[in-house]
This record gives sequence, C-alpha cells and structure tokens, in this order.
Amino acid sequence: MIKEFLYQNKKIVYTIEGKGKPVLLIHGFGEDSKVWNKQVEFLKDKFQLIIPDLPGSGQSEMIDDMSMEGMAEIIHSLLQKESIDQCTLIGHSMGGYIMLAFIEKYPQYLNAFGLVHSTAYADTEEKKSARAKGIEFIKEHGSFEFLKNSTSGLFSEKTKEERSQLIDEFINSLHNFSASALVSYYKAMMQRPDRTNTLKNSTVPVFFFMGEEDKAVPLQDGLQQCLLPEKSYIHILQDAAHMGMLEETEKTNRALENFLLEI
Repeated sequence: MIKEFLYQNKKIVYTIEGKGKPVLLIHGFGEDSKVWNKQVEFLKDKFQLIIPDLPGSGQSEMIDDMSMEGMAEIIHSLLQKESIDQCTLIGHSMGGYIMLAFIEKYPQYLNAFGLVHSTAYADTEEKKSARAKGIEFIKEHGSFEFLKNSTSGLFSEKTKEERSQLIDEFINSLHNFSASALVSYYKAMMQRPDRTNTLKNSTVPVFFFMGEEDKAVPLQDGLQQCLLPEKSYIHILQDAAHMGMLEETEKTNRALENFLLEI
C-alpha cells in the first residue's frame, strides 16, 4: 500500500507491505524505495515492512533541511504517523547514515538495527574531495550523467562480467533525480559527523552486512566497526560490492530474515 503525508508542507511517500513486527528499510544515495523490492517480496509474509522514499528521491519532495539529521526527522514523523513505538531499522549506504542520526536522537524506538553496506565513520578528507568533484560534475553535466558514470563502480567484477544487464537495468531506472537533490545528499554526507559512539553505546543487536568487493565502504572498515557494539551480527557477501540486495539477492534475503527472526 502506497501512502503519503506532509512534512512541513512537503510530500513524503512511503509503502507498507505485510504484517508482523515492523521493519523500516531506508534506501541509499541514487536510489528510491524500489531498491528493496526483492527483500520486501521475500519478507512481507513475516514482517510489516515500511519503505519510504527519502526526500528528493522517488515520489518524495525535497525538504528544507536535507542534512542527515533533517532526513532523520522524516523517519521520526513516519513512525509517529503509523503509531509505531518500536521497530527495527535497516539502512543501505546513505540510508545507514540517516539511520544513525535517527538513533542518536531517538534510541528508544529501536529493538535492533542494521547497516547494509554502510558505516558509522565520517568521510575522510580524500572522500570529501571526491564528493566535491562529484558535485561539480553534477552541476555541469546533470544528475543522470553522474549516476550513469558512477553506478557501475558499485557492483562487483563478477556482476559486471556475468550480469551486465542487471547493472544496465538499474542505471536506466535512475532518471528521476534532480541535480539539486544529489548535490544536497553529497553535501550532507560530507558534513556528517563520526557516529561510532552510537555503535559503542548500542544496547540492542546490530547487523553488519558487507560486500567483499565494496569500494564505497571497504571491508576492513566494516569489520573494524563490528567490534564496537555489545552484540553484533555479521554477514559478508563474497561476490558482491556495494549493492548486495541486487547482486546476491537470495543470500541477502536469508541473512536479513535470520537476523529479524532471531532478535
């Protein structure tokens, strides 16, 4: 079921599927809620899945405060609208950054959370420099050209060699992003603080989902942050990079299901 609400007079669209314990799935940069479609189809018989389009993605409008903290307030408003007092949050990439900002302010809502190809570390200076160059490219060439040029690097070499059609189909779905939305996301990622203390202070289980070939969130960084929470669950995909939900769908689905059933 597709639903919507107004946040400061801006339209926010989200989908709810299934029944059971609530699980909120937060997509990443250059994606919308549909990136989770295969996970939703697999999990909806056992859980209530809430999947928003983040501001500026999918059918949701940009908000005034496009920081990680500002977008975290969207998650808070959504949970309030649906009268959800406690849930599990799962965030992919930038969605994980937003999730951590939410947890920092509203930890009482969580019974568990998961970082899918994501990190609590702030951007390094090298990463900030790369994002700054990306912003200039977006301004000069537009959002689709930027996403078309950068997206293939999010997939593993095996996926590129054996399933190039998957990458082409994903790239062809990326026409709906405005340049202003992508620039806002990049600026927000550059400005976000280190949130490793959020992991250290967690009293609920934390799921770390990593790709062995991930260049956006290197495996070594992911493994280091796994040591921070009191209770960590770890799953590594050997043939995936940054897009495990699409690259190794069945393994992703099973790993998520196992985590959600155990907590």
